[in-house]
Amino acid sequence: MVETRRERLTGATAHLDRGGRPVVTNPDGTTIDIATAGSGPGLTPLDLLYSSLAACLVISARIAASELQLLARLDAVTARVTGDKADGAPTRIGAIRSELSIAGDLGEAERDAIVRRAEEICTVSNTLRGGANVSAGDLISRRPGYACRRRRGADC
Repeated sequence: MVETRRERLTGATAHLDRGGRPVVTNPDGTTIDIATAGSGPGLTPLDLLYSSLAACLVISARIAASELQLLARLDAVTARVTGDKADGAPTRIGAIRSELSIAGDLGEAERDAIVRRAEEICTVSNTLRGGANVSAGDLISRRPGYACRRRRGADC
């Protein structure tokens, strides 16, 4: 029997009711409530950005350890990601820092090799460094209950 690998759907949809908190849903239906500035505990959109990078780095470090045949000696990987907002407009993050902590029976050179390879593997860090094209505004709402898809040269 030949096993076929199914491609995982990716993406997210955010919904916000007037006066409510945003809720994000991924294609498999998993949801997360989002905190807004001052709305109390929870993850904010920036926390999600940082957590995406942190999660990608630890997953990539495990893959790297496996590729380097060091996985059996790896106990745990922790990534801490922080950032600073840039001055001026538009609002954005000006600097992101990540620190990886690798526990296990590994030497310094082996830890460094895992970190270097993890940085090469991590889709999120590669995207952030590469400056992906981001577009917004593909959907325009004219009145409650009505929306149209904006097309080049088309008027909704």
